Amino acid sequence: MAPSPAQSSVTIVLPIFNEEEVLPELLARLTAVFDAHPAVAWDALLVDDGSRDRSAELVRAQAARDPRFALLELSRNFGFQAALAAGLAHAGGAAVVTMDADLQDPPECIPELVAQWRGGAEVVRAVRRSRQETGSRRLGMDVFHRLFNRISDFPIEANTGTFGLLDRQAVDAMNRLPERHRFFPGMRSWVGFATAEIHYDRQERAAGQPQQTLRRLARYAFDGVFGFSYLPLRLLTYTGLVVGTAGFALGLYYVVKRLINIETAPTGFTTLAALVLFLGGVQLIGIGVLGEYLARVYDEVKERPLYLIKRGPSR
Repeated sequence: MAPSPAQSSVTIVLPIFNEEEVLPELLARLTAVFDAHPAVAWDALLVDDGSRDRSAELVRAQAARDPRFALLELSRNFGFQAALAAGLAHAGGAAVVTMDADLQDPPECIPELVAQWRGGAEVVRAVRRSRQETGSRRLGMDVFHRLFNRISDFPIEANTGTFGLLDRQAVDAMNRLPERHRFFPGMRSWVGFATAEIHYDRQERAAGQPQQTLRRLARYAFDGVFGFSYLPLRLLTYTGLVVGTAGFALGLYYVVKRLINIETAPTGFTTLAALVLFLGGVQLIGIGVLGEYLARVYDEVKERPLYLIKRGPSR
């Protein structure tokens, strides 16, 4: 059911970490969007993920000038996904828009998301027509999306990320998901609901340096794969079956040759070393994959909070 105008309160959730250089333009462009669409009751919740620069100070000053802005401060840097979860837990709108703070996702597209929501969609994904990243980051993201959709039990739309809109019902569903290793696009796909899309061109970062390092992106990719696919475990089973069958067949071959009195040449050192290294490599890979799953189980069993709040939403 499409929301009535009286229900059209929309919260923008933006995790921030050391975004001092980009914040003035971000806040100005958000304000322009809010002012241009007065029929919507807007508010923006910026979640400071332990920034070490003036990011919190700038948002706090903006909140003092404009009550549509609020700041939620975490006690330290818990990571983008934890900050996003904190924002979703504290967002009060009938719909919630999630986006990055670096302006690669243009705020000017937010009204398109809201229009799809008013048209009846409960989840609206923003799909990138193009993106400005180049080099290893662009290659890694393209490879990951193609690989993930091939192996995941819950495929996601290609060229989608955090940018999008969730209806209140979808937000409540996301807030009930307790896992600590969070992969937002996969979780958004998992909860279901009526889905629509908009398309946009992803921009270059407005200022400063990317806060998501290649190491963090790689960890995020592992969270997506191990959180939404059992294929790595199945591949270990298949590999074990193939190697075991090949070993059994080879052993049977030598037994038959011995029984029919065909002389068998002794296996050379090179062959033996290659077999040992191959089997040892397979075993180590298997232990590593099992360790990844086990580590995630261990984190869930500890039941530590995903984040800690230093200061609640201030306006």
